[in-house]
Amino acid sequence: MKSMSLTIISALFIGALLPVTQAAGQQPAITVIQNGSQYPMQGLGAFFEGPVRVEPLFSAQENNRAAGATVTFEPGSRTNWHTHPSGQTLIVTSGMGWVQQWHAQKQVIRPGDVIYIPANVKHWHGATAKTAMVHIAIQEAKEGKVVNWMEPVSDQQYLQIQDPVSEQASEQ
Repeated sequence: MKSMSLTIISALFIGALLPVTQAAGQQPAITVIQNGSQYPMQGLGAFFEGPVRVEPLFSAQENNRAAGATVTFEPGSRTNWHTHPSGQTLIVTSGMGWVQQWHAQKQVIRPGDVIYIPANVKHWHGATAKTAMVHIAIQEAKEGKVVNWMEPVSDQQYLQIQDPVSEQASEQ
């Protein structure tokens, strides 16, 4: 069951390959994915805590391994701990959230922030306890895989205040 769920969530982030038709001797055609043509999905409980909506933006193509989605986290919602075999880039578009690398301090992320997570770095990200957060997630597939899901982030890990001064400022 977990393997099937992992396949579903990986397919969500990587998307189905869209064919690019090309006549002999012609350049590939530009593909336009119409707004509203892809269906949002609820984040699967095996990989997220709390209400999370994932809206696919673009998928891997023939020579392009990148895929992207807009992810909306309601207050208190977050991912499980996970890694990405080729890394991940997050672009916060609204609200306020947190990102944390394993054994490092939790960081506040706000609209306009761009977060680069190197390959195979264990981390989580999501909304703060009091505010929703939306980000665009971009990652590349490596050998057909974009994410390695791990254990849930405990409430203690999620709510841990490591630097009371910056944490208090982050919630205002």
